[in-house]
Amino acid sequence: MPIQALIFDVFGTLLDWHGGVAREAERLLGTLRPDLDGGTFARAWRDRYQPGMEPIRAGARAYADLDVLHAESLEAVLASYRIDGVSPEAKQELVGAWHRLDAWPDVAEGLARLRPRFLLAPCSNAHVRLAIAHARRNGLPWDAVLGAEFARDYKPKPAVYLRTVEALRLEPGEVMMVAAHSFDLVAAAGCGLATAHIARPDESGPGTGEAAPACPVDVAARDLRDLADRLGC
Repeated sequence: MPIQALIFDVFGTLLDWHGGVAREAERLLGTLRPDLDGGTFARAWRDRYQPGMEPIRAGARAYADLDVLHAESLEAVLASYRIDGVSPEAKQELVGAWHRLDAWPDVAEGLARLRPRFLLAPCSNAHVRLAIAHARRNGLPWDAVLGAEFARDYKPKPAVYLRTVEALRLEPGEVMMVAAHSFDLVAAAGCGLATAHIARPDESGPGTGEAAPACPVDVAARDLRDLADRLGC
């Protein structure tokens, strides 16, 4: 089937979560911990991302959105750093750092070139308000905002991909999942979607991301501009 829609992972694939959270952690915690390395803090917080979602994926906990999960994991990270005295307002603003992420430099041009030919939507673990914040900050030209909140579950559970496809009134083979993470693409392919890998070799800092897919994909691209080239846009 010809591809009619592209759906995107967001954290890491489109947005630099590491740089954004590192910047905000140093700004908001610097008076309490002047020697804080924001990048290390960001990675420690992100390391709790998948474990925080796992009870929901396993059916042991009702769906809770990422703001709730980030707030819970922030407490654990602050405790591990022995950072005391963080005000409730500062904690709330730290959780809000995930709303204030910047796109990678290739994203605006790449999406602008892809949009005339394809429907575009996020298929992210972000909830709707969080996805709107990302879109408004970075000018992401979504035709719809879809993903985990509609499925009441988290990737890589099949429902997240399949509910997104259903919302677009398409068949899985008419939709391409675009991500910088091979596990995400393996799960999408298992649901019948086409897949495109975007290289983000410095996602969590220099040399920490995927420079190439670790699974078979339909398209492997250097960035979104290269993806547009490969899809004839």
